[in-house]
Formats: sequence, structure tokens, C-alpha cells
Amino acid sequence: MSDGRDARRLIVRTTMIPDRDDLLAGLPVPHVVAWVRQGAGLAGWGEAARVVLPSGEDRFTAGEKWLRAVFDAADVDDQVRVRGTGPVAFGAFTFDASSDGSALIVPRTLLGRDGHGQAWLTTVTEPGAGPVEDARELVPERAPGRIRWHDGSLPAPQWEQAVARAVAAIKAEVRGDGAAAPLRKIVLAQDLYAADDHPIDARVLLSRLASRYPDCYTFACDGLVGATPELLIRRDGREVSSLVLAGTTPRGGTAEEDEALGAELLADAKNNEEHVYAVTSMRETLGPLCESLDVAAAPTLLKLPNLQHLGTSVVGALAEDKSALALAAAVHPTAAVCGTPTGAAMELIRELEQMDRERYAGPVGWVDADGNGEWGIALRCAQLNGRSARLFAGCGIVAGSQPSAELAEAQVKFRPMRTALEG
Repeated sequence: MSDGRDARRLIVRTTMIPDRDDLLAGLPVPHVVAWVRQGAGLAGWGEAARVVLPSGEDRFTAGEKWLRAVFDAADVDDQVRVRGTGPVAFGAFTFDASSDGSALIVPRTLLGRDGHGQAWLTTVTEPGAGPVEDARELVPERAPGRIRWHDGSLPAPQWEQAVARAVAAIKAEVRGDGAAAPLRKIVLAQDLYAADDHPIDARVLLSRLASRYPDCYTFACDGLVGATPELLIRRDGREVSSLVLAGTTPRGGTAEEDEALGAELLADAKNNEEHVYAVTSMRETLGPLCESLDVAAAPTLLKLPNLQHLGTSVVGALAEDKSALALAAAVHPTAAVCGTPTGAAMELIRELEQMDRERYAGPVGWVDADGNGEWGIALRCAQLNGRSARLFAGCGIVAGSQPSAELAEAQVKFRPMRTALEG
């Protein structure tokens, strides 16, 4: 399950450093971890410990057990003592429990910034080891060159056919004795491949995404890079929070058009139906873990540079001590990225998409030794593999969905990563 580096006792040191404007500037190597929003967050490099988890419903539990062993054995000198200091692990988990590839990484060097003037540096070594590699090891950044694009598992016409089949399945009456809950929503994804003449540098993509989408969570972990608008779960002590997104429309070319599109989205029956399913799934999974849970009465608009989403904020107080990773496991997969009911939607996703999503739409984020952390849903992302990148985009399908409109929405959702690669 592991490469063995976790067997060594880790020496962890966190110290204050002068504040810096850009966490993503000057990262010395292409293989990085990151979680940054509005200039605050974490970014680092190197691997002090790493585990690749086998497929299965217990992959989160196995990851939590591994992390606890690593963290408990660590020699920690944390002079800052805020969320994200001391030993921290980054993770990216597969969407489907049947898929391999979930991973947790404890970076060797980690920079942190809270956005309020406080910044820190965490280094992780083993007993007897020399100092952590410094900037003398810097590998110059290299922007992507001429990108070549290739269809993924389902070209556009076939993907539209899959959407039509999903709509037909949702509209079909429940057969038999009606004991099973009928399918109400399914989220269908498609993929797209990009190729460059040289290895693709994650640092360049991260900087472009963070500057263009500052309100999103720009992330990197184990080659998975993106800028997700959707916060799956945040834990800060006993407080937990989430931002549920479902329902989408483009931005307008003028202020008046933009306002009209937003108003139309707020009133649209199809998008509100899609959104209600996502909110309900979060309430049903997170609610039992909390002493109290406050779900906003109505969605509001989250306006990004290219899209507007319906968003509902959720805030709660934990009933018992559960780490951010355990909470992410409890609420995944939500109806925002799978459908409702979950089991029926997952089965149809496997049938219609004709691909392995890998870690697209799975939890991605970080957790510290106190259990605090932030996990998003891996959206607007790509998996890097040397000179190639595999991009993903998905749409929520309900009875009122139109295949051509869903395809157009998916193409817009590809745009952040496409433009990050193209310049």
C-alpha cells in the first residue's frame, strides 16, 4: 500500500516567516502540492511520506489509519500552531470506490499563508538527514508549447446520446413493486486529452488558474491540477462548513445581460431541481454528524469569470471528533457530482460514461495532525502525466435536461483548464 517512506519517524518543524504576496511564485520544482484561494493557503514540494491506497469503500479509512500512524510517530516542533501548521497531508481520492489511485502525500517543504499577514514554513526530515533541499535545486518553469487536442472516451455526438439515455432513464417509471427510489438525477462527465512536446509544468498552470479564478480553490496533488469552485468540507475545530454548488449558466457580455442570466438561473425549474438534490444529499450525510446544522434557506449566485452557479452554504457544529478527511469520506459522493439516489446514479454513470473518472469529482485537499483541513471536489481539473494531460468536465442531468445544452455547458467547464494550457 505504501512505498515505505512512511516507516521512518518524521521530524517536523514549523516556523514563522515574513509574509509573501504569492504562495505559488518561486516553487522550485514542477511536482508540487497546493491549495490556494485569494492568495491564502498552502503550497509545497517534495515527499517525506506517501501512500497509494487500494480501491474499495474503505480507502478513506485506510488512509486515515496510515496518516494517524505517521502523525503520531512524528517529532513535531510547531511554533505557529494554527490550522495547516505542523505535519500536513495532501490527498486526492478516486470518485468511484472501484477505481485505483487514491493517494496521500506529506510534503517535505510546505509554505503557508493565512491572508492576514501571517506566513509560515514547515520542513519535514528524517533523523540524521541533512537540511531540506533549497532553492539551489530550482528547476526553471516552462510554459506549455503547442498543445494538441484529442477526443476522450466519448466524442461529442456519443456523449449527447449518453445524456439522452440518462434523461430517458430518469423519465422511466419505476418497475416492479416500486420499492426502489426512482432515479432523479445523474451527473455525466466527459474527458479530453491534451499533448505537448515537453513535460507539462504544474506550476505554470497553477499560477494561471489562481490569477484568473481567485475565488476558486486552486489545487495540486499527485499530478492532479485544477481550480474548483466547490468546497466539499472544511473543518476548523468543531465547526464544519460546505458550499454546495449545482445549477449553472454562463456569464453575460454586459452587466445587464449578466444580471438577467443570473435572475433566470435563480428562477429556473430544471437548475433548481438539480440544486435541491445536491443540498438534500449534503444535509442527509452531514446532519447526523453534527449537533447543529444550518443550511441556507435559498441558494444564491456564485459568479465566476466564465460561469454562474447556484450555491448554498452549510455550517454546522460537530457532535464528535472527526477529522476533515473522515468528514470528506462521509459526504462523498454528493448528488452534485454523482446523482440521486447514489447507488442507481453510480451504476448508470459506469454504464454510460464508458471511462474511469479516476480522481475527477473525488475529494482533493489537505488535513493536519489536529484533524483540521479543507477538501474540495476535484472539478475544472486535469491529470498530468508527463507530456499529456487528461481534462474532465461534467453536468447534472435531470428530467428536463437537453443534450445539446448539456454539451455546451460541459465545453464551458473545460475552458479554465484549456486556457491554462494554451496560455
